[in-house]
Amino acid sequence: MIIGVDGNEANVENKVGVSVYSLKLLQYFHKKSNQSCRFVIFLKKPPLPELPKPNPFFKYKVVAGNFFWSRFFLPLALYKNRFSSQKIDVFFSPAHYTPRFSPVPLIVTIHDLSYFYYPEEFLKKDLYKLVNWTKRSIERAKKIIAVSQTTKRDLMKFYHLPEEKIAVIYNGYERQIKKTKEIKRWSLKKNKFILFVGTIQPRKNLLILIKAFIDFNKLNPEFKLIITGKKGWLYKTIFEEIKKNDLDKKIILTGYLPTEEVNWLYQNALFFVHPSLYEGFGIPVLEAMSFDCPVLCSSAASLPEIVGEAGIFFDPKNKEDLLKKMLILAKDFQLRQELIQKGKKRIKFFSWEKTGEQTLNLLKTL
Repeated sequence: MIIGVDGNEANVENKVGVSVYSLKLLQYFHKKSNQSCRFVIFLKKPPLPELPKPNPFFKYKVVAGNFFWSRFFLPLALYKNRFSSQKIDVFFSPAHYTPRFSPVPLIVTIHDLSYFYYPEEFLKKDLYKLVNWTKRSIERAKKIIAVSQTTKRDLMKFYHLPEEKIAVIYNGYERQIKKTKEIKRWSLKKNKFILFVGTIQPRKNLLILIKAFIDFNKLNPEFKLIITGKKGWLYKTIFEEIKKNDLDKKIILTGYLPTEEVNWLYQNALFFVHPSLYEGFGIPVLEAMSFDCPVLCSSAASLPEIVGEAGIFFDPKNKEDLLKKMLILAKDFQLRQELIQKGKKRIKFFSWEKTGEQTLNLLKTL
């Protein structure tokens, strides 16, 4: 069997989210490649050094092209392949977009459908592609992978897909080498700050967190709130809220930080808060668990599904509920210890090995 894969998401410099997912699957496919199961990875540009090295059973095919790569250049390459001695049997797209035309069966992964819930967060051209190109992808695909039961339900709701066409395969999680680098520039003390990690954008619901922290800080003035992550779409309201309340020294917006500094924050925070209104999966909650950081989490979308019993949940639209849970978690040492122990067990449920195995098994069925 020969499996074709769109490897472009993995072939980027700074990998987050879908790029990490794509790279981990390529690494698994490389490990499992053999005489009876071969892989051809299609790319727009030559593979970066961190991608798996080619071998007789795992090869790269660079197909030059521009904006219309998946619409024209990739389909043309797949049609040409039908006349070669190494004909592809199935093609896998790890992220939403498949070749517009394909002579072989397709499988595609859909990560989330947040653009239906929060269309205002997307540029018009991106929103159009997400809605319409995803629709065409799932119509052409023989099977769709959803990264959570939440994403599966959304696919059935918005695209009216039959349940049997969708396979839920969770993202993996890999315990990182815990290299840390202490952050000294904000005078942070262990267990004297609350942490958020993620992109700064409206869907992350940071205004609720900031407002809840203002009231929390009146009762606990020794605490700070650390918001770590790159600027996303419509982030200015977050900065304005902090400035309006003169909280520059209490609420620290760190911007993007190196991994070893983020690791230090996880290890030293009193607890981690994830107030998001929508997540297709939610990797930061698993990161927090892996660093023995208790999780206080929104009850929205896939987050309860991923966190399980290893977190405390709140209504993400109710500031008072969030404040109440923050106060409880700050005071209850025993509760925090219980969450840490549950988190250690929960992260064992997720692994890239399991994700890779289930994905490959599905590909082999076509």
